[in-house]
Amino acid sequence: MNDKVILIIGTYDTKNNELDYIASKIRDQGGKVLTMDVSVLGDPVEPTDISKHDVAKAGGMTIEQVIAQGDENKAFRVMSRGAASVVLEAYMAGRFDAMIALGGTMGTDLALDCAQALPMGVPKYIVSTVSFSPLIPPHRLAADIQMILWAGGLYGMNSICKSSLSQAAGAVLGAARAVEMPARDKPMIGMTSLGSSCLRYMKSLKPALEERGFEVAVFHSTGMGGMAFEKLAREGAFACVMDFSMQEFGNMLAGSLVSSGTDRLTNAGASGTPQLVAAGALDLLDFAGWQEIPEQYQDRPFHEHNRLIKSAVFNAEERRQWVRELANRLKEAKGPTHFFLTAGGVEEWDREGQEAHDPEGLAALIDEARKVIPAASEMSDLECHINDQAFSDAVLAKFDEWLANGTVKSAI
Repeated sequence: MNDKVILIIGTYDTKNNELDYIASKIRDQGGKVLTMDVSVLGDPVEPTDISKHDVAKAGGMTIEQVIAQGDENKAFRVMSRGAASVVLEAYMAGRFDAMIALGGTMGTDLALDCAQALPMGVPKYIVSTVSFSPLIPPHRLAADIQMILWAGGLYGMNSICKSSLSQAAGAVLGAARAVEMPARDKPMIGMTSLGSSCLRYMKSLKPALEERGFEVAVFHSTGMGGMAFEKLAREGAFACVMDFSMQEFGNMLAGSLVSSGTDRLTNAGASGTPQLVAAGALDLLDFAGWQEIPEQYQDRPFHEHNRLIKSAVFNAEERRQWVRELANRLKEAKGPTHFFLTAGGVEEWDREGQEAHDPEGLAALIDEARKVIPAASEMSDLECHINDQAFSDAVLAKFDEWLANGTVKSAI
C-alpha cells in the first residue's frame, strides 16, 4: 500500500507551503510524491523533481523566453502546453500513479490541460479556488476529473484551507490505491444513450453483445458522458460504436450548455472505428433545470425531467438542419458507417400522448434523413420506433454481418 506515487503540480514560488502540506499528508499515509514546479518568475524553497525549466522546454521555450514575453497569460499558455506534455511523458514512463494540482485561475487553467493529457482511469485531482465554477467550460474537464474547492486559502495557510488540502491528499492517494484501470482484455463497444425512461435499446443490446464476447460501455449523453465517449473513440478504444443518442449533438448545434463539445460525432470516424448510428433524441433541446426557458421556445412541447434538466423540442426546420450536419459528419468518417432511420419515433416522449409528441417535426426529420443520409452512409429505413425490439434486432443483424465479414474484429 506504500508504493503509490502522486505527482504534485503547482507554482512552488508562491504556493510552496500549501504544496508541501499536501506532500506531507500523502507521505503520512504511506504514499510517495513526485513534485513539479510550473511557476515562472520565482523559485521553490527546495528543488522539485521536475523543474520549471523542464516544463518550459517541453513548451518550446526556455524559462527566460517565457518571462521575456512580459505577459502572464502568454507565459502560462506556454507552461500549460509544456506541463501537459511532461505529465503524459512521465506517466507513460511509470513515474507516478495519480496527479494532484493546486491553483487559482492560472494554476487551474494549466492543471486542466494536465488532466486532459492523462488516460481515463488515472486519478486526477484539482484543488482550485474556482472548482465547480461556471468559469470552467465543460469541454475543459477531463471525463474522470475530481475537484475540490480550495476554500479560504488564496493567501496563506489556515485551518479552513487545510481541511480542503488534507481531504484532497487522502482522496488522490486512496484513488491511486483503489483504482481498477480499464482492463482492455475484451473488445469494447461504446454506446450512447439516455436513461431508460427515454431510450431503452441498451436493455436488450448490452446482454446480446456480451453474449458475443464483447464488453459494453453505455455513456449517458448529457454532456460529460459524451465527452468521455468521444475521448475514447478518438483513442481508438472501441471495436465498434453504437452512437444512438444524438441529444448532445443537437444541443451543441443549438448552443445549449448541455453539450459534449464541438467534436461530437467526429472521433470514431476520424479513428476509422466502425459506426452504427441513429438519431435518438435528436428532437430534444435541453436546458439546465435552473434556467428560464427562452421566449422563442416557450410555445413548444416541453418535458421537465427533474430539477437538473428539462427539454423543449426542436421545430421541423431545426431538425432538418441537424440531420444535414449529422450527414456531413458521417461523410467524413474514415471507417464504415451504417445509419438506422426509425420512422416511428426517436425517443419515448415523442410517442402519441406524450409531452414531446410532434408529428410534423418527426416527419421533417425522417424526410430530410431520407434525402441526405444515403449519400453519407449506408442506411436502414425502419418503420419502427427506436425503443421497439425491431430496432435492436436490426442493429444486431447489421453488427453480426460486420462480425462475419471482419468489419468488426471478433471477440474470440
